[in-house]
Amino acid sequence: MPELPEVEVTRRGIAGPLRGARVLYARLGKPLRWPLGCPTETLAGWHIGEVSRRGKYLWLPLSSAAASEPSAGAGAGTAANGTQGGLLLHLGMSGSLALLRDAPAPGPHDHFDLVTDRGTLRLNDPRRFGAVVWSLALHTPPASTLLRHLGPEPFDPLLTPEAFHARLQQRRAPIKAVLLAGDVVVGAGNIYACEALFQAGIHPALRADRISRPRAARLLAALRSTLARALDLGGSTLRDFTDVHGASGAYQAEAAVYGRAGQPCLRCGSLLRRRVQAQRSSYFCAICQRR
Repeated sequence: MPELPEVEVTRRGIAGPLRGARVLYARLGKPLRWPLGCPTETLAGWHIGEVSRRGKYLWLPLSSAAASEPSAGAGAGTAANGTQGGLLLHLGMSGSLALLRDAPAPGPHDHFDLVTDRGTLRLNDPRRFGAVVWSLALHTPPASTLLRHLGPEPFDPLLTPEAFHARLQQRRAPIKAVLLAGDVVVGAGNIYACEALFQAGIHPALRADRISRPRAARLLAALRSTLARALDLGGSTLRDFTDVHGASGAYQAEAAVYGRAGQPCLRCGSLLRRRVQAQRSSYFCAICQRR
């Protein structure tokens, strides 16, 4: 499932090429998770602003007037001139975006095309859990409804170790489940949560409210270093994800615990374990990661 690093890699791949591009037309294939919310023909003629990301969502602001520079509120879907709105995109469980100069005919899993004068932005999603939704702005429905439960971004300077610890103290669930929920901090998907917990020496079943302040600080630092490394390597490709140019991520090859159950721990040599938590696989070292 594409997580924060994969979505951010995607954003970086389309933000520059599509900034200021004019939409020629849009095409919908099979239905996605939620309706588009507007007729596809109404998107023609709009110009794309500065593409931004919130958690695992991408926001493509659209303006009726082209702008050479992004306005102060570009990330919220505002524009210096004319009317505005935007498309909120989610890659779901198996989706990926491609930016194609000469797009071939859509295949059976190509469910949305945004055709512009800079190329075609195409969503391929075999499982159709992704979404493309029209909204007037990020702070108005339906975008605000979809985003309202998201926690702070992991690299937000306002998310201090103290603030992170205070958030953990309010949760009695296992720390792995809390990280995946995305309301304490957003973007730590299964592979990255496993890796960060290993780096921080924290057992995935430890209750979040029992994590001390020093351990919370180590966990936040581990989350940030794990996600930063994943960004450097283009994210992870376990099955479907590719970036906008069709390249796979490489982080999974560096994973210390994820997918390595039964193999020796890289620190202590004991065999790594796997357990299922809330229908997700957790990989960990019972020696290095203490409750």
